[in-house]
Amino acid sequence: MSDLTHFDEQGRAHMVDVSPKADTERQAIAQGRITMARETYERIQKGTIEKGDVLSVARLAGIMAVKRTSDLIPLCHPLMITSVTVDFTFDEENLAIEIKATVKTTGKTGVEMEALTAVSVAALTIYDMAKAIDKAMVISDITLLEKKGGKSGHYRRGEAIVKPQETIAKEKATKLEKASKQGKIVAVCSSEKKGVRKKNIGQGTLEADFGLAGDAHGGPWHRQVSLLAIESIEKMRNCGLDVHPGDFAENITTEGLDLLSLPLGSRIQLGEQAIGEVTQIGKECHNRCAIYYQAGDCVMPKEGIFIKIIESGPIQVGDTITVLFTAGEKEDGVD
Repeated sequence: MSDLTHFDEQGRAHMVDVSPKADTERQAIAQGRITMARETYERIQKGTIEKGDVLSVARLAGIMAVKRTSDLIPLCHPLMITSVTVDFTFDEENLAIEIKATVKTTGKTGVEMEALTAVSVAALTIYDMAKAIDKAMVISDITLLEKKGGKSGHYRRGEAIVKPQETIAKEKATKLEKASKQGKIVAVCSSEKKGVRKKNIGQGTLEADFGLAGDAHGGPWHRQVSLLAIESIEKMRNCGLDVHPGDFAENITTEGLDLLSLPLGSRIQLGEQAIGEVTQIGKECHNRCAIYYQAGDCVMPKEGIFIKIIESGPIQVGDTITVLFTAGEKEDGVD
């Protein structure tokens, strides 16, 4: 449902807000056809239909329809149309008249519906003008051939959409920014005592104002839950140390998220419900604890971070960690 822009988050129909969009030159080309009996085809071609010049009237009807599209299609925006052409081609082999409409505007949204409406109404007008002698006429193959302008790119039927370079660059930047604000949990670790290695238990519950349920470091203080990146552990492995998640007494081992880039006060979501706030980056190691002697070194004081739990929720290996906002963004009113 989220991919359909004419529906809001609750699934209700609404008119899309296009105010943030830039005005660009836009064009749409649509076509369709109406097939008929030979007598009807020939009389339209010769201009001998009693009601008058069928194609002239149909052309005018198509142009007028473009200007009234927003009255016919409930969620279309009224647009300032800059150009409309409606053209006809006789198809002798199939006894059909092909209709092609080209619509242009400069604005915040496209004119695909206007072009399709022009073709539809022009075809209906041909039917109306000739129905007295041929009620079996068939209107068919109404389709969008091409659209230009807007961030969605250049569409031509049967070809891949070609997006503007500016749009591609923005989408790439947005994707990179989003990726830089997400990671995943690769271990959930706990211990019954402080200062010892923790065991990867795979899943657990983060409790508000406490930390990881059952862990010795939980409690009403600012270092309730510790996080360390698997990338930091890999650096120790590359130095020849046989170390694994939990060996540095971290509660949560992460992957793909630059923990040290999160300022104090930043908030992260762990899994679907739990939310934590960064309270400390690294720590001062006054004495070499058992972890140091067991692992041969300790990266936790330099590269680990600590959070307090704001909202409770279950977590498990594979869950996503998402940066909701950094401290700077909160000050700017993102919260």
